[in-house]
Amino acid sequence: MATAWFDAGEEGEPYSATIRFTGRRIATRGDSTARRTFAQDETIETIVPGTGPVSITAWVYGLDPGEWTVNAELLGTPTGVRESPVRLHRAGREPIGLAAWSWRHWAVSAATAASLKTRWAPLAPLARQPAVVPGIYLALAIVGFLVALGSQAAILARGQIDVGSSLAASVIALLAGLIGAKLWYAVLHPEESIIKGGWAVDGFLVVAPLVAVVALLAFDLPAGAVLDAVAPGLFFAVAIGRVGCFLTGCCAGRCTASRWGVWSSDRRVGARRVPAQLLESGAGLVIGLAAALLVTADRLPVHGAVFVASFAAYAVVRQALLRLRAERRRSYRTLPMTAAAAGLVALGVGLFSFHVGPMIVP
Repeated sequence: MATAWFDAGEEGEPYSATIRFTGRRIATRGDSTARRTFAQDETIETIVPGTGPVSITAWVYGLDPGEWTVNAELLGTPTGVRESPVRLHRAGREPIGLAAWSWRHWAVSAATAASLKTRWAPLAPLARQPAVVPGIYLALAIVGFLVALGSQAAILARGQIDVGSSLAASVIALLAGLIGAKLWYAVLHPEESIIKGGWAVDGFLVVAPLVAVVALLAFDLPAGAVLDAVAPGLFFAVAIGRVGCFLTGCCAGRCTASRWGVWSSDRRVGARRVPAQLLESGAGLVIGLAAALLVTADRLPVHGAVFVASFAAYAVVRQALLRLRAERRRSYRTLPMTAAAAGLVALGVGLFSFHVGPMIVP
């Protein structure tokens, strides 16, 4: 794995550029059928002038194991750029530097190492790259789930509701929501492996509440009161999980030259971006705190209202934030369809909670 970087330039329109990585094995011993040299091109579709340093990471497989010298060069003179510290040669090819990353300064800089080493292919995605912490999303997702269940248990204990059965219903809904999130992502990204692909929160939002209502009914629990207790922890989990997204490089925002942008990566291209994940994390925290204040106030005229209101608020905020992401939707109908599905779920859960779920007053 190798990462190169260059400056995006100061003026002009967004442009695309191709970076060519070339490598040569430093020493060879014995016969090998693997490659001892390589050349691989990586194209960045949208580079926004004024964003500062831009990095690009490439993975090259099937090489002879060992130590390699790796170089990178920018091919061609990007159109639309009037001035750039890269100082592109008229010949059309300009060497650029390999990148190093500093967590302390949160910045990319020139690497000091003159060579790179290969690694076992399954571990290649774990190689260090700018602004990415492999595995942090899973770790923070687990923390978020524990926070959600702990918050729910504490609130239910105050209302004299069976905590054990309620948590069991929540776990069932959680597992169903994760399956829904995986299948929803597979529908949106049919070209990706369902195992290696990501997760779509929209699928979780549609499936989990419906399964939760069915599970609560099966356990003979007050649906409205339990769902209200679920709401604060659910959105605290969103706040924690989206920080993991930011540090993992998934759900990345669009590149921007705005001073409010934050340098981050989409696990391939690093640049100054709209911090879409952090904005969603902040929204989840605000919604979770508001839900917690309402639920613990003990003045709820109708149980289930806090959950429905929180769910609706998050669905609206999320649809707005999805438009800030770099990821291109396969169809312009995706967002309206997702919003409609979430709205129907909120309406259905609300009607069930208001009219079927028994009232429990602490």
